[in-house]
This record gives sequence, structure tokens and C-alpha cells, in this order.
Amino acid sequence: MKSNYLATKRMYNQQIIDSRFNQPEDVVSYMVAMQAQDYAGAQWAIGLRMPNAKSNTIEKALNEGKILRTHLLRPTWHFVSPTDIRWLLTLTAPRIHAASVAMDKKFELTDKLFAQSNDLLAKALQNNQQLTRPEIDNLLKQAGIATNDSRLSLLLIRAELDQVICSGARNGKQFSYALLDDRAPLTQPLSHEEALTKLAAGYFNSRGPATLHDFAYWAGLTITDARLGLENAKLNLVNEIIDGKTYWMPFNKEINIHQKNKAYLLPMYDEFAIAYKDRDAMVNPLYLKQAMYVIFDAAIVVDNQVVGTWRRTIKKSGADITLNLFGKLNKTQTTAVEIAIKKYQKFLF
Repeated sequence: MKSNYLATKRMYNQQIIDSRFNQPEDVVSYMVAMQAQDYAGAQWAIGLRMPNAKSNTIEKALNEGKILRTHLLRPTWHFVSPTDIRWLLTLTAPRIHAASVAMDKKFELTDKLFAQSNDLLAKALQNNQQLTRPEIDNLLKQAGIATNDSRLSLLLIRAELDQVICSGARNGKQFSYALLDDRAPLTQPLSHEEALTKLAAGYFNSRGPATLHDFAYWAGLTITDARLGLENAKLNLVNEIIDGKTYWMPFNKEINIHQKNKAYLLPMYDEFAIAYKDRDAMVNPLYLKQAMYVIFDAAIVVDNQVVGTWRRTIKKSGADITLNLFGKLNKTQTTAVEIAIKKYQKFLF
């Protein structure tokens, strides 16, 4: 079955099956960038790709700057490696700026105002200082910069894209911002073509089998730029034509990776869903209608395909998991889902 074949290969290359990584920073580096606007879910997206992971391990990596959280690609929040953040921002920021012109105009945000805000942030965050969003809000207001409506978010995103700030350590449950120069080393700049090639290689190695259009969608690139990156990267990839579409992927020796009756709980916005323009392959064909918006839900995966959704309720005694199955599971599959639930609960506590 085409869908199961593609989904199984993707589960393996995305390190959900047989992960070889033990540290959060290694997972993020391999994946290049991982969508992270839902922080709790994004933590689990990393933990899912590590054996015996714990949520506090992911938190520690973020606090220590071993992984960073910022806006890039389409853009939205992503986890990214400190060694990759600069070339990724340099590559993707220009398109984001161009797409933001109308929004900036709506909120009367000019280049002069962005420069003023960036300068204030750079000075306030010197010497490894870190500020929470409310503290930055107060800083800007004291300088006469309005932060009402969406202005604060737009100012912060611009400072991220301009490589002024990135995530700092968490302050309790609040996120903080730090200077990018304090959290990420200066790296050798890449040319536009070099960056496209590196991004394409990282994408297809970690998410293949995937198409050119999948790559362009995920990266927020034009088809022209995406094609250039793929052309340069494909010497180290293989391809298969399925139903008239060309799928690119890393070369894998024949491995028995079809795990019958194996189950996983995936977070919302997991890369298994969000990394592809066409997501039909990840869903059991019986449930395509029910799973129409599966990228916005936490998904239950059995036999490498989505068969339902789930949600959690955190209590003092632990986490209760509520399942929404699209159809019936057999006894062995039900046991597999129960094991997946216990793995997630163990990750949390």
C-alpha cells in the first residue's frame, strides 16, 4: 500500500522508529528545525525521537542554550540548533519580511521603529541579561513604543529575524529572550545557494520520502529556490516514482522496519504531519475524512498511520489521556496504544 510504505519510511527517517539519538540537541540538529509553537507538544516531539527521554531533559537543553526556540521558515516558532540558526535566518528572513509588509503597515511599524526597538533590546540584554515578554513590554512602553494589539509580537519577531534576539532560559513558566550573540556562536556565512543545498539535504534525509513541493511548502521557499537546493543535494539521495510523483529520500539498506501493531502518540504540529504538503500518506485510508485537520491535533499512530487523536489532562497525580479513535482496534493494537500512553506519561513525570 502506497500510503503505508511512505509513512513507514518517514517514521524511520524522522527517528520515531529506532531513534539513534540520546540528546535533545542531537535530535534538533538532525531535524534541522522542528515546529514548536505548542511548547509542551514540541518537547514531546523531541522526546518521542529519543529512547527513555524526560521532559525536564528537554527543558534543561533549552535553558542552557543547547537548543533554541525562535521564528523562522514559514514563519512560526521552531526549535533549532545554535549552529544552524544564523544561516537559516539569513536564508528565510527576506521572504518573511516581504510577506509582512502589509501587516507592518497596518500597525504603523516602520524600519525606523524596528531599528529603535532592536537597539533597545540589544542594550537591555547586554552581559547575558534575559528578559521575559512582560519585562520587554514594559521596556518598550517606557521608551514610548506602543505595544498594543499585535505590535509587541511583531516587534519581537522582527528582532528574531534580524538576528538580535532568540530564546533565553525559562523563568518559571514564562519564556525569556536573550541576545542571539550570547546564545549562538558566530558561524561561517553561507551563500544563498549553499544554504539552499544544506537545507534540502537536511530536509530529505530527515523527512524523506518527500516531493519537491513538500520541501518548498515546509521551508517556505519558492519552487525555484527549492528546486535549486534539491538539484545540488540529490547526488546523495535516491528517488522513487509513485503514482506519477517523484519522492526523494536517503539511501537506506533494506531494513525490516514494518512494525506490526506498534503504536505512538504524536503531539500536535509534529513534523510527521507538518513537514508535508500532501498528508494523506500518514492517515489510514479508512479515516481520511476524520483526520482532515490532523496537523492541529495530537495523533494516535498505529502501524505507522493515524487512527485517531488524543488529548491530555494534567493532574497532581499525573496525566490522564483521553483517546478519540476513528475506528476499532484489535486487542494487540489496543495494548500497543496503552504502552504508548505509559511512555508519554513516563516522559512527563
